[in-house]
Amino acid sequence: MQAEQARLAIDCGGATTTAVLAWPDGTWRPLLFDGEPELPSAVLLTPAGDTLTGHRAWQAATSTPDRFVPAPRHSPEQQRLSIADTEVDVLDLIAATLRRVAEQAQITGGLPVEDVRLVVPAGWGPRRRTRLRHAAHRAGLAQPRLIEAPIAVAGHLLATGAQLPVGSFIAVCDVGAGAEVSVLRRGSAGFEVLATLADPAAGGTTIDDALTAALATPGSASSGDGARWGLLASVRAAKHALADRAAVTVPLPDTSAVVLTTAVLHEVARPVLDRVAHLVKETIAAAEISVHDLAGVYCVGGVARLPLLTEVLTEALGVTPIVVADPAMAAVRGAADAGAAGPGPVAAPPEVPVPPVRRAAAIAVPGFVSLGLISQFLLTPEWHGSLMYQEALLNWGELAMAAVFALIAALGAGTVLASTLAARNTPGNAPMGSAGSQTGTGILASASLGVAVAGMYAVVGSLYIGYPANGFLRWALLPIAPTVAVAAVMALIAVRQWRVPVGGWSQLLAFPTGTVITAGAGMALIQYSLVADRWPHLVLWIDLAGRVGGLLLGVGTVLAVVRQPILRLILGAPLTVITAALVSWQATGILGVIYAIAVAVWWLRQLWSELLRPDIPARPLR
Repeated sequence: MQAEQARLAIDCGGATTTAVLAWPDGTWRPLLFDGEPELPSAVLLTPAGDTLTGHRAWQAATSTPDRFVPAPRHSPEQQRLSIADTEVDVLDLIAATLRRVAEQAQITGGLPVEDVRLVVPAGWGPRRRTRLRHAAHRAGLAQPRLIEAPIAVAGHLLATGAQLPVGSFIAVCDVGAGAEVSVLRRGSAGFEVLATLADPAAGGTTIDDALTAALATPGSASSGDGARWGLLASVRAAKHALADRAAVTVPLPDTSAVVLTTAVLHEVARPVLDRVAHLVKETIAAAEISVHDLAGVYCVGGVARLPLLTEVLTEALGVTPIVVADPAMAAVRGAADAGAAGPGPVAAPPEVPVPPVRRAAAIAVPGFVSLGLISQFLLTPEWHGSLMYQEALLNWGELAMAAVFALIAALGAGTVLASTLAARNTPGNAPMGSAGSQTGTGILASASLGVAVAGMYAVVGSLYIGYPANGFLRWALLPIAPTVAVAAVMALIAVRQWRVPVGGWSQLLAFPTGTVITAGAGMALIQYSLVADRWPHLVLWIDLAGRVGGLLLGVGTVLAVVRQPILRLILGAPLTVITAALVSWQATGILGVIYAIAVAVWWLRQLWSELLRPDIPARPLR
């Protein structure tokens, strides 16, 4: 095994630090510190200026308590600490623990590891993440990749065979020194955190302090005294031992030992674990789902070993949580892809489906309809006035709809092309970027093309008719602005891989051709009725053509806005009557804007229902 190919994952927790080395062939090994996989995160600064870590720091704390820092990571807002009248950078204390991990990894792997991954709480912001990166740099580690703890746990669950289908929701209850609860959803691109809440006082540190206070004798020293650190170390060991025993003996400083039973532990721990249960319920509510929508509630962290946690959560939630095997190592194993062959990320980008050839028709229809409408707009204005001065009556609604259809055609063509290229690019021959970035770039480029075509329509119309361009630009660009904005949001989602819609982006953005044909034919009939020669024997038929055109435009609007047949009937009846009645030179712009709004609503609905709030049923808890 070559160390340069190994993956080193480190979970630098508030109470303990764990680390795993994993190799491309799927083998992995936990790093051992003093024979144990969990290294206490505490540090102690000796009078000589050396830094002790782990159990060595706890052992020395009894003699030099003023130089002991039990949890350096819990001082995020303090850049410097005063230890025995010496100013120390907090990052140096965190780096001391990371340095020991790096040394042990080099001993285990044989060479320094280049692929380093650090587990961080999902609720950490950029400042705390950056500070942890700086600490890793000071420890001599390679540039680390930060992986959020619940994402790492979810990856570990998949690697160990958990059945979590795409679209399902899970809750990860991470109870270590404190508690952090996250609700995740599995999408086609991997897991995403929907909500996360943390409570530093709802974890093992609070339980340890309460047990220490319960066992301390009246003559015990204050919290900074070495005797207290010795008692706290004994209490921590006893708490872990009670996970599978009924009682243990706890030695007390300067007095006889006492027996600590599970009954005492439960009495002390229950108020803390009740806070954990409340935190889980709040997080589920923040994710805007119910507990029955979850595919599972998974408990990790050192406190997850206590059977009382399962009991409390079951009572509070009405479902039985699942304690992950070896809960203290779950996040770090997931971050390292332990057991996975190949050093890929926790969740690989999905394969993008190749759009079918028949979708070309859905692109061609709005394109040809757009060309037909703009041609009719330019060739059939109604001229009034004398030879010296003529004024043109223009169907501004027809120009607006031509611009809308041009944008629809451009978006469809660009998305299909980008999806096809992304689907046919393999990891070995992909020319640039990911499938998501190619699709997002295609959406933005095609939206820009649609705007350019609409602008060209306006400029050509201005030159051909001989009028200033202001009005043409206003009617060509403003109606498509909402749709362009929605397309930009979709492009951002594609690039960030937040969501990959079922069936691919080309299917999501395929605008229905029925509404294009219906509305386009309706506007063409309206324009014909307005400019046709009104011979007496044809007046009735010309007016009827205009009303039918208004009716068809109303039908096309309803087809774009509403999906359900019954709602189409309910909304279509009054709307088609209104659009048919509005047919006139003065109202053509209104009719075009009505349809442009309908198109924007269709895009907003696609964005909301398929990407932001997809209605995919999750597997309920049993």
